Amino acid sequence: MMHKGVEYMVAPTATPGIWKWQFRIGDQVKTGRTETKINLLAMRRVQLRIDRELKKAEAQPTPRRSGRESVATAG
Repeated sequence: MMHKGVEYMVAPTATPGIWKWQFRIGDQVKTGRTETKINLLAMRRVQLRIDRELKKAEAQPTPRRSGRESVATAG
């Protein structure tokens, strides 16, 4: 399944009402479990988790150049 460009999976476990989930954003793989009897609710919870992780990734500053790169001058 896909949500906002992130592929994820939700699958039932051997325990009724417990779902395992997994998704990857960049190099990070997130996994977990959620408890619900309704598979669509399990999917929605994973989508909300993806939204949080995407927002967190956006908020992290990207490395900036120092602006002190050496410049070769002719002369």
